[in-house]
Amino acid sequence: MDPTLPLYEAMHHLSSEMLVAARANDWDQFCLLEREAAELRDRLVRYEMPASPAPLDEGGRARKVALIQQILAEDREIRSHTDPWLEHVRALLAGNSRQRAINNAYGLRPG
Repeated sequence: MDPTLPLYEAMHHLSSEMLVAARANDWDQFCLLEREAAELRDRLVRYEMPASPAPLDEGGRARKVALIQQILAEDREIRSHTDPWLEHVRALLAGNSRQRAINNAYGLRPG
């Protein structure tokens, strides 16, 4: 059996949980899951990088393709939730930067 198939299953599970967290605007949970997904992705890369990966039978190949397609679809929806949130965070940070610059220019203390 291909050792990557269980990893793809786990990645799909994490991706589904990340989507639930993104839909709920639960960014703390989302960030935790994102870290787990990054670790799992790194493991997958290590398995997929060999010059001659273990061949899959037709069922395994079909399952792997289906998992990748599901993960990509979930990722698209996750981005539809995270992109606006990230823009909001960027705007807040930019506003804070401008306010600090104004405070510094006029010798004001933040209040």
